[in-house]
Amino acid sequence: MSAKLEKLCQKLKEILGERIADPVLRLGEVTIECQADVYIEVACTLRDHPDLRFEELIDLSGIDYSAYAGWPGKRFAVACHLLSITHNWRLRLRAYAADAESPVLPSVTPVWNGANWYEREAFDMFGIVFEGHPDLRRILTDYGFVGHPFRKDFPVSGYVEMRYDPEQGRVVYQPVTIEPREVTPRVVREEKYGRG
Repeated sequence: MSAKLEKLCQKLKEILGERIADPVLRLGEVTIECQADVYIEVACTLRDHPDLRFEELIDLSGIDYSAYAGWPGKRFAVACHLLSITHNWRLRLRAYAADAESPVLPSVTPVWNGANWYEREAFDMFGIVFEGHPDLRRILTDYGFVGHPFRKDFPVSGYVEMRYDPEQGRVVYQPVTIEPREVTPRVVREEKYGRG
């Protein structure tokens, strides 16, 4: 572990204390985890404390751990990738939603304004609701779309298909008509293949 990352881990433990789990250093990156009830408080401290100064949110994404083998924790989480320009540090902040049926986390848009569209994407793809978000609505799928495509239990072919109907002059939705099939690869070999 580099001295710089050791110093960051030490500062995180000193400043955030019991609000976070012990920082994890893996592959040259530091990750801290917190629960939903202290997520905003931790985010504000990371941004405002002079020894940390994580001024910039680089990315925010949703995570569904339901298909992760042997995962004992909560199903949904959000990972924020942060950058401190002042100290030249990078950090991953992961927060877990308490309820798997309807995952809810507070919005960090008031802390880092750049989180706005990232949270909308996580809402659209994973169904994670961000309380306090100024404009939480779908961003990648259609308004009438049913489900959240990045959830591990979402069917591969979806629930409905959309097509333009020239007779009705509009887009119509109908149940998926794709029939499952088994694809068996065809082996093509030259005539003298395998002969000495």
